[in-house]
Parts: sequence; structure tokens; C-alpha cells
Amino acid sequence: MRLSAEVETALRKGQPVVALESTVITHGLPRPLNLHTARRLEAAVREEGAIPATIAVLGGEVVVGLASEELEQLALDDKADKASLWNLAALAAQGRNAGTTVATTTFLAHRAGIAVFATGGIGGVHPDPYDESADLTELARTPIVVVCSGAKSILNLAATLERLESYGVTLLGYRTDRFPAFHTPQSPFSVPARAESPQEVARIYMRTKELGLPSATLVTNPVSQGLPFEQVQAWVEQANQEAARHGIQGKGLTPYLLRRISELSGGQTDQVNLRLLEENARLASRIAGALAQPWAPNP
Repeated sequence: MRLSAEVETALRKGQPVVALESTVITHGLPRPLNLHTARRLEAAVREEGAIPATIAVLGGEVVVGLASEELEQLALDDKADKASLWNLAALAAQGRNAGTTVATTTFLAHRAGIAVFATGGIGGVHPDPYDESADLTELARTPIVVVCSGAKSILNLAATLERLESYGVTLLGYRTDRFPAFHTPQSPFSVPARAESPQEVARIYMRTKELGLPSATLVTNPVSQGLPFEQVQAWVEQANQEAARHGIQGKGLTPYLLRRISELSGGQTDQVNLRLLEENARLASRIAGALAQPWAPNP
């Protein structure tokens, strides 16, 4: 694992650092929007007073804090893989380039000593039996703050929430009592607790550390301007039916569904996605700043 000089210095000095995932660059957005978005997210973190640490695998090496030219290299590589925990070691041994998923970024950020990670939406339980994201198990065993806009809209939200409860993940709604559903600010499902400020999130996270709780603190931040829940669910249902007819399954299913929902919405979901990514990066930066205050013990 190689930390950039800037990230390494910031961590040594106790300055706020925010981890960012990279599958949004390699698999989540089309070119050249992927590179523009990656740079915009890093700029948003800096504007909030924190240091961005985009994590990826380059030439088999885990890099924490991509340089500008490394961001561009990853964004332009149409053969870059998706690094989840089950293939991370193989990709590293084979000298491959890869974007890191939520699960892998959570693991690597914690290993690097970064306490806060911002992403779009987490993976969870899919409608098909036995199809569950590794994000859930990694959130259950890695004690960092993860800021997201809930679970992706294509998932079984009720089952995903049940898993989070069973795994003991500390789940917070940021200024909301309802679980966000990625493109949708509110779903019909409630969250067990809420926080009103970055400082309150920081206090809750520190208390989880004091109690010895092993899981992540998952902060669900509803997007400021989203889409109606019922409309998104209708698009999801249609996209799932079309995927079944075409025999699309496995790791190709999620990218297909997100792309198809984008088409059905006339690009509206893409606009919401970009908005929530930046909003989550900004909130994560404020939480990292709260954790870096002198009154806060080391995470």
C-alpha cells in the first residue's frame, strides 16, 4: 500500500482526511464525466477543509491518495477491473488497474488510518436469492464513518435494513428519520437514530469506539433534490424485468440496471447521482473536521 505524501502528512498531523472510492470512476460513470466528477469530488473535499484520498489499484499497487495524473490514468483505462475483497489480492498479484468498491475502500481506508469515507450508495440485498453485497459484511467489521445516501435504489431495501440490524451496524439518518434510497431522499423505512450535525456524528462515532463496537457508523444523507420513491421503483421494476429477459445476472446486473434506469429517467438519475456524491463528500469532510478538533480523542 502506498500513501501519497499529502495524505501521509495529513494523517501524521491529525488533519481531516476523507477517503473516496474509485469504482465510480471505472464503472459508475461514462467518460469524460467520470474524470470530471472525480476531480470535482476531490475539490469539494478541499473546499470543506479536508484532504481527499481517492483509493484505487494501479499496476497492482494499492494507492491511497491518487495524484492528478493517476486519476486520469484510471479514468481513461477501459480495461480497469472492479476490485472487491474477493479478487483484490489476485488483481494486485497480476499487476492490474482497478477501481475499489465500497467494501474494498472501507477496508483499505481503515487499514491506512483514515476514519471517514464518502460514497454514493452502499450495496445490499438484491431481489434475487443469495445475491448480497460484500459491503454489508465489511460495514459490520470495520469501525469507520461511512457517509452515503442510503442503499442503491435497485436493492431490496427492507432486507438490506434487516441485514444492517443483524450485523450491528450503527445506522444514522442525517437530519432525517427515514432511510434514503439513493436517488430518493426518503423511503418508507425508518432509521433507528438520527444526527443533526457533523459534531453529533463525531460524538456518536467516538462513543462506538469507547464501547468497542466493531462496526462502521453508517451516516445516511438524503440528497437535497431527488426523485419520487414510487417513480424510481417503477423504473427499477421495468429494468429488472428487461434484465431477466436478456439473461443478465451476476456482476453485470448492477451496472446494467443503473444504466437502464438512467435511460428510463431521461438522465434524471445521473443528475441526482452527481448531486448526492458531492453532498456526501462535503458532509464527510465536515465530520472529519469535527473528529480532528482538539476536544475529540483520536479515532
